[in-house]
Amino acid sequence: MLTLIAGNSSLVLAPELGGGILGWTLGSTLVLRHAESCAVIPGNVREMGCFPLVPYSNRIAHGRFTLNGQTHQLALNFGDHPHSIHGVGWQRTWQVADATTSAATLCLAHAPDSGWPFAFIARQTVRLAPTALHVELALTNHHHTQAPAGLGLHPFFPRGTATLQFHAESVWRNSADMLPRECTTVPSEWDHTNGRAIGDAALDNCFAGWDGIARLAWPDRTLTIEASAIFRHVVVYTPPGQTFFCVEPVSHMNNAINHDAMPLLRPGETLRGEITFRIAPTAA
Repeated sequence: MLTLIAGNSSLVLAPELGGGILGWTLGSTLVLRHAESCAVIPGNVREMGCFPLVPYSNRIAHGRFTLNGQTHQLALNFGDHPHSIHGVGWQRTWQVADATTSAATLCLAHAPDSGWPFAFIARQTVRLAPTALHVELALTNHHHTQAPAGLGLHPFFPRGTATLQFHAESVWRNSADMLPRECTTVPSEWDHTNGRAIGDAALDNCFAGWDGIARLAWPDRTLTIEASAIFRHVVVYTPPGQTFFCVEPVSHMNNAINHDAMPLLRPGETLRGEITFRIAPTAA
């Protein structure tokens, strides 16, 4: 594990656990949720504060898709869940390519396997500042043919009395199997343009036409998320009864590969994007 420090801000990065972030604190304030003990032992990445999504976000229906006339069956990678989920990066060990006291670059070289049939190299650069965190994600196609590629980040935030504000043009409604069924205008009860308290709606949905900015607020602080142009979808997850919620910048809709909506990279081509989190105290 690596500890990054910048001023009063500290972050623990776990290359060996899916390249995830175990935690990020500013002084005594938890910016990301407090990781459960099972995040480290036995290494449950989904209990950490944040992890990268490569080479796709969210679900692929039943782990199956067809590309260029060939059908691929992925290993189902989340217990008895009927779909493959979140790619392979969160379940692999990343290598440390470079590290300083406040920044680190992690790499994942993937060879075709049952989790994903295309070779790629992913890079994640994490740069900590006294009141900000910058995460750059990149994926280069190392396969001999064109290959689908997606990127995303899955942060978990402490719930408390948080509010969330963002604007999106539309939202995907899900079927009972949690796959996207139809894209509609955002209904009033899901509209966060003017901010809503977490818990007003139980969401596990992908919003499209996102402008790349989201603002999270608690009584004592605000956190602004700024995502570069490839991240024009955002998954919002507000599970009832939990102590966390998620706001996930992603490059494509859920199950995009089965909707012909996932980018295809030529051999050697790279998909790249950056996400910045800026924290500030709430004005008195």
